Amino acid sequence: MNTAVTDIEVIKAKTSKIHDVDFEHLSFGSVFSDHMLECNYKDGKWQTPKVVPYQPITLDPSAKIFHYGQSIFEGMKAYKDAKDDVYLFRPLDNCKRLNISAKRLAIPEVPESYFMEGLKTLLKVDSDWIPKQEGSSLYIRPFIFASGNGFHASPANEYKFIIATAPSGSYFAGKVKVLIEEKYSRSANGGVGFAKAGGNYAGQFYPTQLAIEKGYQQVIWTDDNTHEYIEEAGAMNIFIRINDTLITGPTSDRILDGITRKSIIEIAKSEGIPVEVRKITVHEVVAAAKEGSLKEMFGAGTAAVISPISGFGYHGEDFDIPELESTYASLLKKRITDIQTNKSEDPFGWRFKVE
Repeated sequence: MNTAVTDIEVIKAKTSKIHDVDFEHLSFGSVFSDHMLECNYKDGKWQTPKVVPYQPITLDPSAKIFHYGQSIFEGMKAYKDAKDDVYLFRPLDNCKRLNISAKRLAIPEVPESYFMEGLKTLLKVDSDWIPKQEGSSLYIRPFIFASGNGFHASPANEYKFIIATAPSGSYFAGKVKVLIEEKYSRSANGGVGFAKAGGNYAGQFYPTQLAIEKGYQQVIWTDDNTHEYIEEAGAMNIFIRINDTLITGPTSDRILDGITRKSIIEIAKSEGIPVEVRKITVHEVVAAAKEGSLKEMFGAGTAAVISPISGFGYHGEDFDIPELESTYASLLKKRITDIQTNKSEDPFGWRFKVE
């Protein structure tokens, strides 16, 4: 999967939209940069990627993405430091995970060089779109979908790989209140929960909307069989602090192997924070909340990095999480974002300079 790629064609937009963008007040993922990377799979192989103006995609109504849901994606960010140097965070992990998702959904894997060289070319073309404001970044969305035609229930014979970008501010503002889900499941054993498949997220929207109607902002997902074990927080991995120990569930068929999750575990250990990667029950969390040993809960993912949880609902009862002066969430978020934005040393070798 390291097939070399050279001479990526760049077709520049005739005019730029950048002067119409208020970079001081960016929402998340709603303003899009001038260009995108596009690469087609046909005749049994990926064609040479090219950078083109950001534009609509034309598809036949019989394109299999509409009928059988072969669609996967990744989430990444690019940062610009005080010297205007551009950095990515663990991009090879994103490429690897994209191909893990591709394999599970019978989509052809993208060569690493196509992913990396295409992404670097795109970022150089749209370098001015990478914001420098505190808390902002260029959100990067690589995705692949079935563009081949036909109503037959089978994998497509053509696919499209695109990387689009969006200068963005914070994903969440402040803490969120969550509802522990007791009926619906995000994923199941043997399913595609570990993949970043579009259908995983589509299936979350309805239960999340029900939680919103009850006054919560997000759902805590539990296991599909017993609903006894905490698994994820909305579209993020979840961490729970009981006394001084930080706990997160192990990855599985049902839980995404989050890059932010892995990074938090390593940073926490380097800071001397006790970390346990194990199953944790809803009843353990409720009991900890009642006795006062539940100190923190937070979601972790690329978009928000870390999103603190202020309280949760379960069995019709609400539980508040105490406001601490010093939290693991704030410490870990600062450590990880300082590495991402080149404000500190990177002892882990995660930061990738775009050159």
